[in-house]
Amino acid sequence: MAKNKSSYVCQSCGAHFGKWAGQCSDCSEWNSLVEAPNVSMPHHNKSAAKSAASRSNPRTANAAATGNYSGTHSAVMPLNAVSVTLDTRLPTGISEFDRVLGGGLVAGSVVLIGGDPGIGKSTILLQTATNMARADSLAGSALYVTGEESLAQVAMRAKRLELPADRLRVLAETNVETICAALTQEQPAIAIIDSIQTIYTDAISSAPGGVSQIRESAAMLTRYAKQTGTALFLVGHVTKEGTLAGPRVLEHMVDTVLYFEGQSDSRFRMIRAVKNRFGAVNELGIFGMTDLGLKEVANPSAIFLSRYDKPVAGSVVMVSREGTRPLLVEVQALVDDSQGSPRRMALGLDFQRLSMLLAVMHRHGGIHTSGQDVYVNVVGGVKVIETGSDLAVLLACASSIKERALPSSLAVFGEVGLSGEIRPVPNGQERLKEAMKHGFKHAIIPKANAPAKGAAQFKGINVIAVERLDDAIESAFEL
Repeated sequence: MAKNKSSYVCQSCGAHFGKWAGQCSDCSEWNSLVEAPNVSMPHHNKSAAKSAASRSNPRTANAAATGNYSGTHSAVMPLNAVSVTLDTRLPTGISEFDRVLGGGLVAGSVVLIGGDPGIGKSTILLQTATNMARADSLAGSALYVTGEESLAQVAMRAKRLELPADRLRVLAETNVETICAALTQEQPAIAIIDSIQTIYTDAISSAPGGVSQIRESAAMLTRYAKQTGTALFLVGHVTKEGTLAGPRVLEHMVDTVLYFEGQSDSRFRMIRAVKNRFGAVNELGIFGMTDLGLKEVANPSAIFLSRYDKPVAGSVVMVSREGTRPLLVEVQALVDDSQGSPRRMALGLDFQRLSMLLAVMHRHGGIHTSGQDVYVNVVGGVKVIETGSDLAVLLACASSIKERALPSSLAVFGEVGLSGEIRPVPNGQERLKEAMKHGFKHAIIPKANAPAKGAAQFKGINVIAVERLDDAIESAFEL
């Protein structure tokens, strides 16, 4: 007789355990283990194992029961014998979205998009679906599958956004087998599943949203997309920490993972590619939220720069690089006497790196913050993850400590090492060109990124190349 047992599955990472515990030992998440009943068969019952395996895959039935996996398999061939065709990109009708995707959608690709509730995931996908449904090359071949909202709610959103919805086909369904059958019948060029957490399969008895349901449903949809060439969007929920909910294997299944950044109450939205098999990683698309949906920002650098009547202490403009383009971002720092234990806070930057940079500034720049609170903020809600922001952060902190404003026409970039050296960053000359385009007259940069002397294209900007942190601080306050 089969013996019923219960295992416990972590809802955060998908790890299995034989008994319940308060904390998952794999991902350290608290109270994430949920009971998942299963049936284990006696070890000697090979006929039952063979029967179960034959139902799932007849080709491997004998292998499952006997342990022999030398049966039929796919043909092996030399790599240079594989036929290769250039990927045809499908434009979404939104150039910033195409940029994040790597130039448009690739046929058969699976894109996972996540973000906080209300930040604009359904909005931009509905805009994309209606744009592509009206494209001449697709001839209305787009299907929007909603599992969270009714068809009336989707229609109301399209009407509110004034979208041309006459060619977009919609379906309200949560069963993945029914969805795949509808996709097979419609054969769309693009399909949107909103959201993967609401989809379930009849093959698993657990509730929708669980680890097993998400994994199996996503695997079935991904398999369909690869076999038919349908470009597929999956909407995913996020946890309170800002990561995608469900098993991490979900991110490994798909081709592209996009995250919405920025606050839901902000006027701007940012979409960052954290994984992309067909384009640049960390590419950033910037949009403005309006009454008619998400609109592209024509000049992204301008929205992150504050306009002051006169220079302000603690403010420095850095030239960051997000994906394939440089971006001007303002960094603000506030250093004040601590009323107790000194605090360190970083918004839009790595907190641990800020603490390290302050120690470097003390040791090699002669400016200490041991008894002071330090707050650093990147204007506009953008997250800067590259090390090219180091020098700008330290100059902003030094400006706040000394209560001396740096020139508003100054742009800065460079990585700071533990020994106080200023290290070069990628694409330095492209960053300089971006600063010149926005009217900056001075730039403090690593010496290794300095252009050749007499270069005609950089005659309009005063380039100050530095090798050490103390030289950079001295040069900044001499301007």
